[in-house]
Amino acid sequence: MDNKTNIYAEYKPSPLGLIPNDWEVKSMRECCLIKGEYGINASAVQYSENLPTYIRITDIDDDGNYSTFKKASVKDENSEKFLLNKGDIVFARTGATVGKTYLYDERDGKLVFAGFLIRFRPDEKKLLVEHLRNFTQTKPYWDWVKTISMRSGQPGINAEEYGSLKLPLPPLPEQKAIASLLSTWDAAIQNNAQLIAQKELYKKWLMQQLLTGKKRLKGFSGEWKEVHIKDISKEVSMRNKTDKQLTVLSCTKYDGLVHSLEYWGRKIFSDDISTYKIVPKNHFAYATNHIEEGSIGYQNILDEALISPMYTVFKTDSSVNDDFFYKLLKSHKLIYQYQNRMEGSIDRRGGLRWDAFSIIKIKLPKIEEQTAITKVLQASDKEIQLLKAKTDKLKEQKKGLMQVLLNGKKRLKIK
Repeated sequence: MDNKTNIYAEYKPSPLGLIPNDWEVKSMRECCLIKGEYGINASAVQYSENLPTYIRITDIDDDGNYSTFKKASVKDENSEKFLLNKGDIVFARTGATVGKTYLYDERDGKLVFAGFLIRFRPDEKKLLVEHLRNFTQTKPYWDWVKTISMRSGQPGINAEEYGSLKLPLPPLPEQKAIASLLSTWDAAIQNNAQLIAQKELYKKWLMQQLLTGKKRLKGFSGEWKEVHIKDISKEVSMRNKTDKQLTVLSCTKYDGLVHSLEYWGRKIFSDDISTYKIVPKNHFAYATNHIEEGSIGYQNILDEALISPMYTVFKTDSSVNDDFFYKLLKSHKLIYQYQNRMEGSIDRRGGLRWDAFSIIKIKLPKIEEQTAITKVLQASDKEIQLLKAKTDKLKEQKKGLMQVLLNGKKRLKIK
């Protein structure tokens, strides 16, 4: 009893629950110099080095970093007024990504922030921007976002509401110590992300070289044989029996075949599954009306599964290594052919049926070379997967630290 009393004697009640006695709770506007400034309302234009770079909600990734994937510029005479500066943090104010934040990093270059973002600039005599950014990655923050944003059909939080956000404030030396410790994890996560990006670029190059025969592995020579897809595979169409309770699969652009229930939250998209097709193990399936996106998968986990009747299912013969063939089917060269062979326009969801798909020409080496190439690419895949797993572990470690450091449950020794 005495021990428990002594522990809680170091804490006091607050609007955010128990906090250390030397901490405060203040609203974000109380701690900021810029207290909620909306971005520029201007259209994005094609990226140009001669124009300011635009940062929109879509340019902020899930980890709060600036993404250059679809880099754009802004051409507006007032854009200079909306340049981000050191110490600025922007919040997404509407849509599915409401609550997302980006802490300006000078290494990202000059950035003009868009109208769906709101800028705050903490007063560093009260609140370190790094401490604020870290708080926006915690569960209490996201619980607050969910509560505040769902006041109408369209999720949104305005500048006034963001300004009312309550923050647990340690003394500045402790804020610095917490930010310094968490930055160690940030640096490790960022280094891993850069390494993953490098490995994925190398893998992409490797695939382009090995899957086309431009680069040959040691010990292999001779011409590759040109065949139609139908020469080495055949369409399979087995309808479901109503008494079969099988897992229902869907196909996605990036992940191939996935469990519909786990991925989409729905097991089926039709009450009548008697028309669904069976996908046996070691069979391929592609979304007939979405193949131009690369929506093709390989079923190698379950003995049998179900898939919508809108899919085409097929099986290769013994001259093909399925792992090699799958990587070939997902290559940019093949996806380009799917797009060109679609019946009708993509906007009208024209399909690519088996007759048109199966006459696509490919070049295949002998099965032994296919297998060797597959092993090289699988080794590259495994290396990337291990790095991603390490990154996930680092993120979990940081999350665990934030859960105890940002509410004062664990205190750091301040030198």
